Amino acid sequence: MARKAGFPPVADANTRVLILGSLPGEASLAVQQYYGNPRNAFWRLMEGVLGASLVPLAYEARLAALRAHGVGLWDVIAEAERPGSLDAAIRDPAANDLVKLIEGLPALRVVAFNGGTAAKLGGRLIDERIPTIALPSSSPAHAARSFEQKAQAWSALKTPLS
Repeated sequence: MARKAGFPPVADANTRVLILGSLPGEASLAVQQYYGNPRNAFWRLMEGVLGASLVPLAYEARLAALRAHGVGLWDVIAEAERPGSLDAAIRDPAANDLVKLIEGLPALRVVAFNGGTAAKLGGRLIDERIPTIALPSSSPAHAARSFEQKAQAWSALKTPLS
């Protein structure tokens, strides 16, 4: 089975909140975009957090809007074997160097994990170097919570961004 690799980080010296997913799914890899599956609620959730319209924007403009609001993106896993898009199918993961990235973000206030797999793996890697928030996954596969319930949980990001 071929290994799947994620994307480079989207972060800069002004990043106050770093959101870490697990590993991009098939739809995201196909379009080479973070949260590229149109059914993934990430961009709609971030609209509520930022109070800014993101969904209608082109991808590069979405990333620019996140950076302008102090939000960075990356994934806990650099590469892994995984048939399909489910986190449960991830095998033999290789981690991204989260510590190195975090140490290079002087304004960082919190790391937010998008989903349980990211929180479980990422929490071990960053080892209480900075406060963390575990968020319900924005993935369409995570249907245990409604969009409204997810949005309420994700609103916790508003405080470190203010």
